Amino acid sequence: MSETPYYISLEEAINITHKSPLSIETEQVSLDEAHGRILATDLSSKVNDPPFDNSAMDGFAVRFEDTNEAPTTLSVVATSQAAASDDTISISTGEAVQIMTGAPLPRGADAIIPIEACTVDGDSVTLNQPSKPNFIRRCGENIKQGVVGLKEGSHLSPQSISMCATMGYDQIPVAKKLKIGIISTGDELKSPGETLSFGEIYESNSYGLSGLVKALGHIPIRYPSVVDSIDDLRRQFDQASSECDLFLTSGGVSMGEWDFVRKLMEEEGNIAFWRVRIRPGSPPLFGHWNETPMFGLPGNPVSSHVVFRMLVTPYLRGSLGTSFPIDRIVHAKLLTDVRSTNDCLTLRRVTLRSTREGFLAEQPKHQGSGNIDSLSSADGLTLLQPGQSGKTGEWIEVLLL
Repeated sequence: MSETPYYISLEEAINITHKSPLSIETEQVSLDEAHGRILATDLSSKVNDPPFDNSAMDGFAVRFEDTNEAPTTLSVVATSQAAASDDTISISTGEAVQIMTGAPLPRGADAIIPIEACTVDGDSVTLNQPSKPNFIRRCGENIKQGVVGLKEGSHLSPQSISMCATMGYDQIPVAKKLKIGIISTGDELKSPGETLSFGEIYESNSYGLSGLVKALGHIPIRYPSVVDSIDDLRRQFDQASSECDLFLTSGGVSMGEWDFVRKLMEEEGNIAFWRVRIRPGSPPLFGHWNETPMFGLPGNPVSSHVVFRMLVTPYLRGSLGTSFPIDRIVHAKLLTDVRSTNDCLTLRRVTLRSTREGFLAEQPKHQGSGNIDSLSSADGLTLLQPGQSGKTGEWIEVLLL
């Protein structure tokens, strides 16, 4: 291991993973299938939005110069409705056109009077307030034809998909969903629902990691748990590397005699780094098996989740050229002491409460890396830098979960 970067900072580890990005393929999908996907190219608007001058209010379209005093009575000569196909409607001095929200502005009109400021009497309307050149949406004021509305790497939220439709797209190019394999290791693991014997525990990590993969919009492939056997592990690595774009292991990466993931990667794989200066979660490794990238995550449930968040998520972000998911960090005042370390980024689980003073953070449950309850009930992870005190009353950064 002398030539492999060992016990490095989180920043160094992320930088190393970014040197081996995943190869991303693209595909065309309909807008109905686009939610949560990553846009594969810039999208320029096919049209002006709005495509014509139109009214922002229900009311009457008028000439400003005729109506700058009130009250003023005008003749109603026509009605303009949304989706109207008649583009010949116009007004002259002393005339008004009843108009609906979104309807095209008649020729000659340059102001809209809201309906609530008008009194209608047959074919005439009295304006009870002076007009202003307001309430008109101008052609292309939202976005002009040919202008980029969404950039490559955008995460397609509901509002982004509405933007695609507004720009005239019914199908868009997106990054293909990645297939990410998940392999849990250990003789002690049993599937939930099975009867436990002494010394056995339920395998939970693959379910949590699968959820994390799905939350990022990709396809998790959970493989059966592997007992502590080099041969069985090799076969599972071979299968995962042939079927997936990336695979994750859980357990077997520390320094013990039975940590076979590390041993197999040392002897037959290609390790880019081993161990990172974060707590919890310091044992992870990153490398390649049969040229397929892989992350070896710790076996403790909290550690596997934390390492996914701190290492795997940035790797996927970088490979896809996206900012999703954005790391949301808040400042919070500690209500309890949080034990930190002198050489690691400390990621303790805290709950948050919003007050007029700001966020208040406390650590209500014990912080053992095997205590998944402390993570499932947490709102965030502390970002205590090496040597930072973590004392009650200190303001710290918290990464929201």
